[in-house]
Formats: sequence, C-alpha cells, structure tokens
Amino acid sequence: MRLVRPLASLLAATLLCSTAILPLHAQDAAPPPAVPAAPAPTTRPKLIVAISVDQFSADLFAQYRNSFSGGFARLLEGQVFPSGYQSHAATETCPGHATILTGSRPYRTGIVANDWWDQKAGRPDKKIYCSEDETVPGSTSDNYTVSDRHLKVPTLGERMKNANPATRVVSVAGKDRAAVMMGGHKVDELWWWGGKGFVSYAGRKMPAVVQRANAAVAAQIATAQPALELPAMCQSRAIPIQAGERTVGTGRFERAAGDTNAFRRSPEFDGAVLALAAGLVQDMKLGQGPTTDIISVGASATDYVGHGFGTEGSEMCLQMLALDRSLGDFFAVLDATGVDYQVVLTADHGGQDLAERHAQHAMPDAQRQDGALRAREIGAAIGRKLGISGPVLFGGVNGDFWYDIKLTASQRAAVEREAIALLSANPQVQAVFTRAQILATPMPGHSDPQTWSLLERARASFDPARSGDLVVPLKPRVTPAPAPIGSTVASHGSIWDYDRRVPMLFWRKGTPGFEQPFGVETVDILPTLAALIRLPVPASEIDGRCLDLDAGPGDSCRR
Repeated sequence: MRLVRPLASLLAATLLCSTAILPLHAQDAAPPPAVPAAPAPTTRPKLIVAISVDQFSADLFAQYRNSFSGGFARLLEGQVFPSGYQSHAATETCPGHATILTGSRPYRTGIVANDWWDQKAGRPDKKIYCSEDETVPGSTSDNYTVSDRHLKVPTLGERMKNANPATRVVSVAGKDRAAVMMGGHKVDELWWWGGKGFVSYAGRKMPAVVQRANAAVAAQIATAQPALELPAMCQSRAIPIQAGERTVGTGRFERAAGDTNAFRRSPEFDGAVLALAAGLVQDMKLGQGPTTDIISVGASATDYVGHGFGTEGSEMCLQMLALDRSLGDFFAVLDATGVDYQVVLTADHGGQDLAERHAQHAMPDAQRQDGALRAREIGAAIGRKLGISGPVLFGGVNGDFWYDIKLTASQRAAVEREAIALLSANPQVQAVFTRAQILATPMPGHSDPQTWSLLERARASFDPARSGDLVVPLKPRVTPAPAPIGSTVASHGSIWDYDRRVPMLFWRKGTPGFEQPFGVETVDILPTLAALIRLPVPASEIDGRCLDLDAGPGDSCRR
C-alpha cells in the first residue's frame, strides 16, 4: 500500500531543472518551510497564480482545514475568506469558472450553464455546450470543437494584455471549459486534458514542456497503481454505501494499467495538471519579464471524485490530503524561481454528498430527483392535454426549461400555465420562476449573497438570450439526478448554499494574514487582483468589488 504524492514523480519528468520535491511514497511529509515575516509588499507581484479546485465546497474546506500540512496550510497563513460565494443559481463548472477571473456574474458573462438550448442553431443538435463552436460543420454538443466564442466579457489576463501586450497569459486545466473560461480570448498558452494527454486549439504548436508532460503522464497511466494506504483520519470515513449498482465509500484508488477513466477520477489527475503548470512557469520564465504575468490552473479531480464517490467517504479524504501535498510541491517549484507571486485559490461551485449516505447521516429527507421532472415527460403530458404535437419543452438542465419556438403566442401562454401547474404540484419543487418574473427582479448589489432571495440568485444567472423560459429550483437536499448513472452517484448545480459557498484564499510572501468570515463573491477576485497590479477596471464593466487584503490600516485597493 502507499500514500499518494501524485505531483512529485511527474515533476521530475516535466521540469528541465531539478527541484527539491519529496519522494512519491513520503508519509506525513513536513510542510514547506515557514516564510519569514516581512512588511506587506506594496510593489506589484510579478506573477498571478489563480487556482480553481473544481467542487471544493466551503463544507469540504471546513472539514479538512485542520488536517492540512502542505499547500493549503500555506494558504491558511494568508487572507482567508471561508464564505466566498458563487452567488448565482446555476452552480455548474462553466458558469462558476467564468466568474473567477472576469469579475462578472453569469447574466453578464453569458455562461449561464454547462449547456443550454438554442433552437435556432444551424445543426440538428440544439443543445449548446458552453465552450464549443457549434458553427463547425458536423459538430454536436458531445463531439465539439473547443472555443471561447460564448464568453461575452474579458478575463483579467485579457485586460492585462490589453494594457501591456508583453503580459503572458497561460491557462491549464483538467477540463476544457475551466481552461477556456479562466484563460479567456487572448492566451499565450492554453491546455486541457483531452483524454489521453493535454491538448489545445487546433493548429496550436505543442511546446516541449507539454510534450514532456504528456510523455510522463502516459508512462504513469501505463503503470498499474496499487491501493493507497488509508491514513487514520480516513479510516473512520471508510464505510460502504450502496448507490444503485455501485458500492462507494471505501475506495483507495487502485488502478489497472491503461485505465484513463480511473486516472482522471483520482489524485493523480491533479498531479498531472499541476506538473504541467509548473513546467510552463519554468519554461516560459513566467514572472521574470518586464510586466506581471498570469497563469490559471484548473484542478478538476475533486469534482470527478465527488461525482464518482460522493464527498464523505475514504475517496474524498484521500483526495483532499493528496491535493494538499500536490499544492505544497507546486508552490515549492514557484518558490525556487525566486519570483514574487500572488496566489488566489477558490472553486467553481460546491457540492453535496450522495443522497443514500445523507439518509444514513441524519438527513432522511435527502432524495434523488423525480424522473417525472424531466422536460421530455412534462412536455409530452402538456402536449397531449393541449393537443399540441412536437416536443413542447426542451431542457430541464438544472432547472431551466425552454418552450418550443414554433408555438404560437396563445399556445405558449397555455403551455406556460400547464407547466407551472404541473411543476408546482411536484413535492420536490421549491419554486417555478418565469422569464418575466426573473427579468423584473432587480439585480443584486454588493449585499451578503447568503441573504439573497431565490429570485435574486436566479436573476444573477439569467441571460435573456440563453437562459430558459422557466427556472425551477428543487428543494434542498434533492440531488438533481434521478438515479446513479454510470460512474456518477452525486452531483451539484442547485440554488442552495451547499453548492454556492466556496472558500477564497489569497497568499503572497510577506503579506500578513487574516480571516474574514462574512460573505464575499468570487466576482470580487478580479478587482482585488487588478488593484494589486494597479490595473484600472471600470466598475460599470464588472459586478465584483475590491477586497482589501492589507491586514493593517493600509488599503490594497487604493495603492
């Protein structure tokens, strides 16, 4: 058996020069040396490192924060906002990542969900994936060409490059939508996991560091991985739970040689992403040029582990401890460059555990979504009642429903009345909001997002050109999946705080730390970082506000 340190072995093959990284089998490794106290810097950082940990909820952070000894322990010495919010309703990967470095909520970014329906799309498949170009001939929402065309606003990297073309903008992630939404439209390097290696836009030259990383990852995948050793704190969580035909809760990430799906759903995956990010920092000499550079990193394994095993078993425990060690190793590489770098770490959304384990853990009302809430079934019932042929309704993606655009005005009104009546009668439905109701709701300001009404949360997500005609939030603790499907046993995407609340952690060498428990938003990250590098951003163009990271009487927002 072994304890995992997934980044260390990949770094050795990816980096050009040696770095002091502890061995793969190190147990209870000591944290990186403490950084000596110094006055808070007032100069611009030379490198911004923005990290998103997919599905890293504030609940997970609170559960494990006292057990961290690596990279998370370092971040806990900085400016800690344990109640950051992806404040909108559609708590999915694409809209969440699009808020982090744009300073804008989904109504402004246009990224309202992972997928939406566009019945005017010029192809048979009318479902649109958030980071695709649906105009490519022969494409579908499952077989797509990756593109940034749906993101309506600039990222921080774009603004930096517009202000100074010498800025280098780099984005690396486990998912294409994470890399695209944090990188934006003007990137020097953008790479995501393509299933067997890291890939990018068609025609983009693959640098030597990506070739080395891909070779190292391929060699690792080709080698079978034995079960991880289970630390004492994870042993108490190793309780089997039946979810459909699968039993989860006791896994230790044993993997057969060549199993890329198991690789992606394990701590090894984040190790690969962080190894490539470290290699790009080194090869490109990020932060060593005349201006500030930026690299965004999307660590996706926590989401795959959460979907595949839930959030409360041995699997997530091992994932959290491994990610902590991998982040520590990644920061050690950055330290070795001597570059003055500013880190921010947050998440695209939270998540909840599988309903079956909730039911055993004092939440008997936890349940899975009723299959009758699917758009196809509801639309068919309405069509039969009203004598309307065709699909009538599309969608049902985390609560969005679209009316068939071929309906007449009177048919549309009748369908809306019937849909509201049917949906409202379902005991799992919390509310049914119409397009008119949502658009009549004032946009939330900078108030505590925990206090927002459900309509305000829906308004922050709503783009009239892309959002549904009805938004239907389910009641708390209803998993938005009728049954375990394939490798997925748990999910997210709700309007509730367990999916909205995420940590926001800032760290820079020499900056005194503090903790602020009140609610802030992920859209606050862009103006906060922009202030540190003295980059003007008109308040009218974003939704966030600058957070003062100076623990003393100074104000990092007014330098």
